[in-house]
Amino acid sequence: MPAATPPGPDATLLWRDFARRVESLGDLVFGEGAPKSDAQRAAGLRYLTRFLAAGLRLCVEHDDADHPVFARMIENQMSWGLDNPDCNYSWARIHGDGEYRIHGTRGGACQLELQVNTGHFADGQMPAFSGDEGGWRTVSFLTGDTLVCDEDGHFEVTLCRDERPGNWLRTDDDASFVLVRQYFDDWEHEPPAHFEIERVDAPYPPARFDMAALRARMDRLFEWLETGAACWDKVSRLLLSLEANTILMFDVQEDTDRPGLHGQSYGMGPFACALDEAVIVEFPVPACRMWSVALTNFWWETLDFGARQTSLNGHWATLDGDGVFRGVIAHRDPGVPNWLDADGCEQGTLAVRFLFAEETPKTTLRVVPFDSLRDALPRATAEISPAERSAVLARRSRALQRRYAY
Repeated sequence: MPAATPPGPDATLLWRDFARRVESLGDLVFGEGAPKSDAQRAAGLRYLTRFLAAGLRLCVEHDDADHPVFARMIENQMSWGLDNPDCNYSWARIHGDGEYRIHGTRGGACQLELQVNTGHFADGQMPAFSGDEGGWRTVSFLTGDTLVCDEDGHFEVTLCRDERPGNWLRTDDDASFVLVRQYFDDWEHEPPAHFEIERVDAPYPPARFDMAALRARMDRLFEWLETGAACWDKVSRLLLSLEANTILMFDVQEDTDRPGLHGQSYGMGPFACALDEAVIVEFPVPACRMWSVALTNFWWETLDFGARQTSLNGHWATLDGDGVFRGVIAHRDPGVPNWLDADGCEQGTLAVRFLFAEETPKTTLRVVPFDSLRDALPRATAEISPAERSAVLARRSRALQRRYAY
């Protein structure tokens, strides 16, 4: 057999550069201020592998604007950036000078939004947290409420600069990716949409992949591993530096240029719950399309929301007779329906979301001894047995697997 061709100097240096940057990512887990327990360090290292996996998907495997393919950019086992457990996120690269079509079926998600944006998640320049006017920008968006479908739910969307009849998403010089969000309230009975994307004038087969193409994609990955990771670490630490068990509420913004789901109000804040404590989360549920509450760890990674109940929404939660949601953050099952499983995280971020709410309600948190929890809750608070809890978690896990099966 002929001898293998040794790697050239560019390939060798590129691989060493990649390895060095992956190694430096460990500073997020081992650096000053990060949790020190073995369990939390294990969770942190697992987060780094997931963040790397997301970067490989977004920056390397799916960074082709001429032959785009939708990638699921976030999921339960690849969480980052305070993702919403009720949402399926799909992402595809585009060029502002190209014309694209998305074909699909609507599905049954409670809320669907297709959005053309500028920038890249690797650059860490989200305006909401960067404090300046730069960063990502939404060029255009289309919601499931206005999406025109045929009688079988099929649709076609054109992405280009000049307006077209039917479903149209405007692009401009800076347009760089399209993001599809599907929000599910009833995970078990809201089927996901199916869709694919194509560049109208793309030649086939694609150009052969070479070192120059890899170098460009790896440069984007390096930005993801450094600038992107630092962005999420910064905002997580910023929230965790605030007074424990307080929530900052953000009203609905009418600015259609801002990134994020349009019409959604947020509440974020640091929760702190010792192993022998419980934190009661309370808010009156407003008239809205859907709402949710979820826990994240130190690295802004949403805690496992399939096999564990770390999030709740209007479908999965139980409201008290006065229309108030009362959830209980705790490390062990308190025997109430609205348990929010802290999964060993004594500190993290609590996120509440309200979609198209008539008003953004005030959310309060109060700490009580775990053994005195029942005295702090209304007498009519329901009880749930370990067997009933196990059955609920099994339903969540099955429903989530079906939700991702597209």
